[in-house]
Amino acid sequence: MVASIYAANVHFKGSPSMSDNGVTASVCGRLTGLGNGDLTLTLSGTGTTTTACVNPAGNFAPGNPGDVSVSGVANILATSIKNGTVTFCVTTVAPECSNAKECGCPNNNWAATITDVDFTSLTLTVVQNGKIVLQTSL
Repeated sequence: MVASIYAANVHFKGSPSMSDNGVTASVCGRLTGLGNGDLTLTLSGTGTTTTACVNPAGNFAPGNPGDVSVSGVANILATSIKNGTVTFCVTTVAPECSNAKECGCPNNNWAATITDVDFTSLTLTVVQNGKIVLQTSL
């Protein structure tokens, strides 16, 4: 029979580092106090976009800022956890324009590209054995 061991006090070893990569955000660090079991780390957040618009003639114009929600997931196998500790990095997926008008361009004949996200909130959630063992705003 295999017993399940759950973490009692998951916390950061040192301080996590956060990076604004332009259109994505990353959080890296070291977690300790973990039990046995695979981990799922989710980084979710919100921000305001900066958009570049290009009309059919090739002329550039800035798009209107817009709000966006982003997230990214990193899965870590239990075999990577050593003595209750693991190093991690998780990065959000870059947002995309579903169409040019929604990204602040005059109409859908323009090409739109999100060039930057000003992140206003980020939350890291760590799940082990189906339970949230750590959730923190960064």
